[in-house]
Amino acid sequence: VQLQASGGGLVQAGGSLRLSCAASGRTFSRYIMGWFRQAPGKEREFVAAINWSDSTYYADSVKGRFTISRDNAKSTVYLQMNSLIPEDTAVYYCAETGSNSLSGNPIVYDYWGQGTQVTVSS
Repeated sequence: VQLQASGGGLVQAGGSLRLSCAASGRTFSRYIMGWFRQAPGKEREFVAAINWSDSTYYADSVKGRFTISRDNAKSTVYLQMNSLIPEDTAVYYCAETGSNSLSGNPIVYDYWGQGTQVTVSS
């Protein structure tokens, strides 16, 4: 399985970005996809997850601002990030798990993308 994240960049506070993660190697539609992030000097933290029936799960810190979605025909998961704040600055990673339930625990995710940098300036 390969996961390729893209779409990061530099944006001013209050702005928006959309991250994409293209997956290959197994039947994308069967698996839960997640987004995590890691800021310098901090542990990797959960952002959002989506399952095969488009049920979603968000970290409290991004609820109402970020939206996770997927396009199974393109084997791609997206993270639409609105109302960005400097605290959202981090490297964002997509991940895939064969688990049957939505989870924010990075341990249950089997495959990880390479990360894409998001920087929000104040």
